[in-house]
Amino acid sequence: MYFHEFDFDDDLLDGIDAMGYKTATPVQEQVIPVILSGRDLIASAQTGTGKTAAFLLPTIQNILSHTKDDHQINSMIIVPTRELAVQIAQALEGMSYFTNISSIAVYGGATAPRSPLRRKRCLTVRTLSSARPAA
Repeated sequence: MYFHEFDFDDDLLDGIDAMGYKTATPVQEQVIPVILSGRDLIASAQTGTGKTAAFLLPTIQNILSHTKDDHQINSMIIVPTRELAVQIAQALEGMSYFTNISSIAVYGGATAPRSPLRRKRCLTVRTLSSARPAA
């Protein structure tokens, strides 16, 4: 299945193309339509099967299609490690390069950047420890 068959925003498709993606992996084919329809799911697949794009692409599409709050955090992804937070934020920056969506990875032991919202909309990727309220 080709990514344009998901009816993604043209700017998102430009980002997908720039990253070299042509066709969806099996996990992406199964997961993307479910997320686009607004339903919850749990998916499991081996490393390298495209899980990150499987949830990021429909998340970006939903922000582009439904979010009107500029200069706000529109979505948050909580992950267990700093490395995964950085990896997901970098992947999102590539996929959303031609859109007005930006991301920031926030994790314990580091000072958050002063101006994470360089574009109009923002998606935050946090580790579990940095998402907990301060004591």
